[in-house]
Amino acid sequence: MRFMVIVKANEDSEAGNGPSAELLTEMAKFNEELVKAGVMLAGEGLTPSSQGARIVFSSTEEPKVVDGPFAETKELVGGFWILQCRDRDECVEWIKRMPNPDGQAGVVEIRRVAEASDFEHLTPEVAELEGRLRAQSAGEA
Repeated sequence: MRFMVIVKANEDSEAGNGPSAELLTEMAKFNEELVKAGVMLAGEGLTPSSQGARIVFSSTEEPKVVDGPFAETKELVGGFWILQCRDRDECVEWIKRMPNPDGQAGVVEIRRVAEASDFEHLTPEVAELEGRLRAQSAGEA
């Protein structure tokens, strides 16, 4: 199973203040553990929402672009991992070990990545196309 681990933004990250040298070092060590365990598929930090945009869709209008920054810092994503774990409990155990040398309060959310088989209306044709596209994007085709 794949899980998206969502690290919520905070006032510092939204202000563009990068992590401390100590946190960067600890996170690099943690990421190394994840990679060596074969769990980490991807992981990145994100720039502040002031550098982003949202596309708002409506049933009656063309999509609308809204430039950042966005108001609700606690609702924003500051970074993420994609982890491959046998189940949610294993993912939780990994993330409980996530470094926090600065002792900051924060929230990390874990969500299972939906697989094609999770969608009841998936046709065999669309499933085949999705499989080909995944292989192609992974450089396998």
